[in-house]
Amino acid sequence: MTTPLNGHDTAIDALERLALRIEQAIAAVGKLDDQARECALELQRAIETFHKEALTRIVRRLKDDPRGKELLFDLVDDPLIYTLFARHEIVRPNIVARVSRVLDAARPYIRSHGGDVELVEVRENVVYVRLHGSCNGCSLSAVTLRNEIEAALRANVPEIVGVQVVAAGAVPALIMPESIGVRDPLAGWVAGPPASDVPPGAMRRLETDHADILIINLDGRLSAFRNACAHQGLPLNGGLLDPESGTLTCPWHGFCYDASSGECLTVPQAQLEPFPLRVEQGRIWVRPTQG
Repeated sequence: MTTPLNGHDTAIDALERLALRIEQAIAAVGKLDDQARECALELQRAIETFHKEALTRIVRRLKDDPRGKELLFDLVDDPLIYTLFARHEIVRPNIVARVSRVLDAARPYIRSHGGDVELVEVRENVVYVRLHGSCNGCSLSAVTLRNEIEAALRANVPEIVGVQVVAAGAVPALIMPESIGVRDPLAGWVAGPPASDVPPGAMRRLETDHADILIINLDGRLSAFRNACAHQGLPLNGGLLDPESGTLTCPWHGFCYDASSGECLTVPQAQLEPFPLRVEQGRIWVRPTQG
């Protein structure tokens, strides 16, 4: 006999208890004879297909209405609802977050060979990485590790079509390699503050004709994002940047972001909009998109 949920249960407790019930039911189905087990599994597949179609229609309608979109953000913040949506692949982490997780999983292997890997950017489903340590400068090691990284990414993030290793050096995050050296304002690059004005652990707002930009320095690695929380579009420059945890917390409603990738940790399917950034002769340059 199961104990009913009550108001004193936390969301995590409820999630764990419901997950346990599911595990127990699956274990019981596994003990059935072949015919009964197949009937039970077919019933499960039919119910899940029905639920996925209904939930997809609900989410689609919510996204089409600004009021519904805001409500959807609040709903997905609930662990139970997020787990349900994730189960039916209605929500999933953004591609940058998924790539970062694969690289984090591969990092112990890479470090065992005296090296490390840094995610530079993901552009047009190509992952750009920078190798450090003994892997940097050794063509054989670099090729071997690139192949290992690409295999892991293709297995876990099927959208990825390739991996490119970029040169090591003092290059900021989210650089667009083909744009190095471009200073023509018509190309979209705008001058920001001197890099020394944004020391590690600090952030600075940059207002341009095309976008309100937030520049962040996390452990000496610069990133640029649109200065707008993914929740309601309110500015983030008054938020809390925590260098130790690598997070940025919105000052308005407490939404928390990975300060390097822009991934929203509160609502994992949300993402800050990143902008290409480079440092040239000590000055930060950013290329904002229109909007």
